Amino acid sequence: MVNKKVLLMYITSNSGHYRASLAIESALKTLSPGIVTMNINGFAYTNPFFEKLINRTYMSVIRNNPKVWEYLYDNPKVLKSVQGMRNAIHKSNSKKLKILIEDEFKPDAVVCTQAFPCGMVADYKKYLGLTLPLFGVLTDHAPHSYWIFDHVDYYIVPSELSRNHFIKNGVSETRIRTFGIPIDPRFCISRGKEETRKNIGLDAGKKTVLIMGGSQGMGPVEKMVDALERIEADFQILAVCGINNRLQKVLTKRAKRYKKKMLAFGLVENVDELMEASDVIITKPGGLTTSEALAKNLPMIIIHPIPGQETKNTDFLLQQGVALRAEDEEDVAVLMQELFSNSVKLDEMRRKANLTKKPNSATDIAQLILHAINNTR
Repeated sequence: MVNKKVLLMYITSNSGHYRASLAIESALKTLSPGIVTMNINGFAYTNPFFEKLINRTYMSVIRNNPKVWEYLYDNPKVLKSVQGMRNAIHKSNSKKLKILIEDEFKPDAVVCTQAFPCGMVADYKKYLGLTLPLFGVLTDHAPHSYWIFDHVDYYIVPSELSRNHFIKNGVSETRIRTFGIPIDPRFCISRGKEETRKNIGLDAGKKTVLIMGGSQGMGPVEKMVDALERIEADFQILAVCGINNRLQKVLTKRAKRYKKKMLAFGLVENVDELMEASDVIITKPGGLTTSEALAKNLPMIIIHPIPGQETKNTDFLLQQGVALRAEDEEDVAVLMQELFSNSVKLDEMRRKANLTKKPNSATDIAQLILHAINNTR
């Protein structure tokens, strides 16, 4: 018997989209140990030069002109104006896709955690009349219109909000599954706060605040640590700096003179443990990070969301009552003081996180994929 094959595609390395892809891949191998998977950056595979150029351009726009990205994101006028260019790019990529899909790897299903590779494969199916099962997996709490394609067999969405958006845009209800954002199963395992704190070098009985600046170490992490250091509440701080080595070095050097205990980390593999040890997380509202926090019933303070997807994520999290929004680092300190002075509010946010979370999404998605490929002739 020939083992089934699944191709997983994303376009941004060191991102939540990639972590989501890895979570699905892991769940597939757990449920079906003989399955063969390939997990690739679809843009780097088809357009390696443009992939680097566009990533650099995106980071530059986000840092220097975020309002430009806000205008471009999910704008129907922009979507319409780039339709011809998008179709041309998809057609130009068809030769490489043919090598991957029909000549070399020959997958039984394709799973995409970003809209670009999903659209590329959907149009490839359309051009050639293929019946290859294609799954589009959203990794933000609110959808955007760049996801909408006729030849996607299943959309995996985080919430009823996303489901209703797709239905309003003409996607059949039968093609939508509200499974949530896929996260690593490790986030569903509880080892206890005190034991976890001891393991990572913290005081076991002391409240803990986790600051995460995303994989790029963006955001005013340094200023937030300084602001938290000045308030009276007794707690300790964990700061994750991602690939921002300069930030990690600065915080580590300053830690000796802080009154509060503070540990600074780079790009880490044990985010689940850091969240387990914490009582509150201060973070940018990426879809994966906030879904991981929800799985840990961890109240959130959101700061400086990127216009577009992150502002929509913020709106969703505020509506669910699992997060508060801070305008700046001083506002973070005020909200933190209030939360640690109000255990009722903190407990209510934990309770709502428990109601909102969908920790088994990766397994649910993997089961759907396996069902589809085992019933495709």
